[in-house]
Amino acid sequence: MISTSARLLRLVSLLSARPSWTCGELADRMAVTERTVRRDIARLRELGYGVESDPGPWGGYRLRAGSRVPPLILDDEEALAVAVGLREAALSGVLGGDQAALSALLKLRQVLPGRIADRLGEMDAAFVHTTRPDAPQIAPGMLLDLAGACRRAERCRLSYRDREGTATVRDVDPYRLVHTGRRWYFVARDVTRDEWRTFRADRVGRIEPTGRPVELLDPPDPAALVSRSIATGAYPLHVTIRLPLPLDQALRLIPQTVGTHRPDGPDATLVDIGGPDADGLARYLLSLATPLRVLTPDAVREALLHRTRELFEENANGQPR
Repeated sequence: MISTSARLLRLVSLLSARPSWTCGELADRMAVTERTVRRDIARLRELGYGVESDPGPWGGYRLRAGSRVPPLILDDEEALAVAVGLREAALSGVLGGDQAALSALLKLRQVLPGRIADRLGEMDAAFVHTTRPDAPQIAPGMLLDLAGACRRAERCRLSYRDREGTATVRDVDPYRLVHTGRRWYFVARDVTRDEWRTFRADRVGRIEPTGRPVELLDPPDPAALVSRSIATGAYPLHVTIRLPLPLDQALRLIPQTVGTHRPDGPDATLVDIGGPDADGLARYLLSLATPLRVLTPDAVREALLHRTRELFEENANGQPR
């Protein structure tokens, strides 16, 4: 059995993880009785943690905003420094696809005293995050709003503008945020279409909770969904090729964000790749510098043969044409 102190820290961590917990949910997560949970809540209140509760069988416990920062005791300057550092880590993608910095920032912001939260908001408004030229900026507040929507597990109303600039408003069930190294993507179930979708976070105008809790059944692998969406995006032409390589080697040659892969026996892989036109796809296939076979379409196969003949003729006699 874990010590009372360790159990209290675990309870504080759970209360920080989402807006509200019922007594039964906390008891299940901590593998204790509901009576023990109630005693531990009383101890936290004695220690100065602002734990609020709603009466009734469907009531719950929540950690009041402005409580001390759990589980560390930080002064104002320390709390602000930690929040700024976490924000920059999340925006820069220094941790790759890991969302630990964003998750920690969400927990911290939930319990920051108002005076520190106001200062952080002022810094968000004043600072400009420098990104790569081809990577659009996203406001820190929007990133946190999307992450908070994923954590709350409730239906939201999403205002979104697609690549053509068309604005839509749709109901979604949020699931995860995925960082690809260039952009953040919001993965959610489109309620009207009843399908899982990916949304570029920098194109989200607003997200509003509806207060309706949802239970996501059989959610997809969010990273794989984003990779597949990028690879098979709005390209006018797609080519299917066969590589004489097992799946793991094919994935190293062609990233998941470029093509979608499926094994064709133990020693070969089929890959679907999108591109602007047949010639552009032929140039990309030549750049792979590996044996391959174009299965479809004929236009890409002919473009690849044309470029291969040109390359051969350029080098046949060592003289430029």
